[in-house]
Amino acid sequence: MKAVLVLEDGRAFTGRSFGAAGEALGEVVFNTGLSGYQEILTDPSYTGQLVTMTYPLIGNYGVTPEDEESAKIQAAGFIVKEPSRIVSNFRAAKPLDQYMKEQNIVGIRDIDTRALTRHLRSRGAMRGIISTLADKVDALVAKARAHESMAGADLAKRVTCKAPYEFSEGLWELGKGFSKNIKPRFKVAAYDFGIKRNILRHLVERGCAVTVFPADTTAEKIAAFRPDGVFLSNGPGDPEAVTYAIDAVKAMLGKYPIFGICLGHQIMGLALGAKTFKLKFGHRGCNHPVMDVAAGRVVRITSQNHGFAVDGETLPADVEVTHYSLNDNTVEGMRHKTLPAFSVQYHPEASPGPHDSTVHFGQFTAMMAQHGGKA
Repeated sequence: MKAVLVLEDGRAFTGRSFGAAGEALGEVVFNTGLSGYQEILTDPSYTGQLVTMTYPLIGNYGVTPEDEESAKIQAAGFIVKEPSRIVSNFRAAKPLDQYMKEQNIVGIRDIDTRALTRHLRSRGAMRGIISTLADKVDALVAKARAHESMAGADLAKRVTCKAPYEFSEGLWELGKGFSKNIKPRFKVAAYDFGIKRNILRHLVERGCAVTVFPADTTAEKIAAFRPDGVFLSNGPGDPEAVTYAIDAVKAMLGKYPIFGICLGHQIMGLALGAKTFKLKFGHRGCNHPVMDVAAGRVVRITSQNHGFAVDGETLPADVEVTHYSLNDNTVEGMRHKTLPAFSVQYHPEASPGPHDSTVHFGQFTAMMAQHGGKA
């Protein structure tokens, strides 16, 4: 079936339908990872986005429930060059195309994803629409332009949990599955702005009894929970729009050790008094080099997924940058000089991506131990 991708600036790419038929609207972005498409699709941080994979062949190892980062596909749509017709993986439960159809996710295949990526790098990420229903480009351009902008959008409230819940599953190991019955040492309150399961698994694996709280949980409710530490999760949308979380973090700073990832990093930056801004085309992929300021060299290749960043020039004097991107020098990590609070913009949970940065979970537990935390 014929399909078309139309961007808000009028650029159109004609291809064929992939996944479900219909229409999908969202911000068109690109990911430079060679693998990890299932983790990408199920990452709540991709809510409201049409994801382009720059690697041409996608789907060759199928999908398996064990690799899902949430309960469903979160991306609004999927854009690929060539979906694999063959699934070669003993763990695969089904092919990618079937997975998308079952969840009514619209995709497009057989377009020049390299040309699309070059266009987005030149013009910036923009709204777009995938359609199998119409051939009139002008009408589709109008739909794309009328769609919600990512700037100013509070998407955390759309993906967060409805009520607190406990998470006790550890990391996955071949032949053994997910680890269980890990003895907890610390009591952690994790804010769900769009949290990924593997982040929770890393916390559990390191002895954290984790309770996940909705994004709008007040500082008073966290105080009643009496945690040893607070975790601020990843998530979609504009951090400045998540005002309730910024206010909560302001009230909690200095009371508990706090660790933030991705959107949680940006929310911490805003709570500390810094500003954030929208990147031209964002950082998305599992091959991004990051400079460790203390080490004075690149010690990590990271997995990243963010369209906004903390403005390092606006950080207060009592906050220092610990990591920055080698691609554009934007802030990738920071810590408070006197309070037990630190954050990273990249994803240390290695799902998908390298394991270079998992040390940050140990950094968080060491901080809780230093401040007298115990489960």
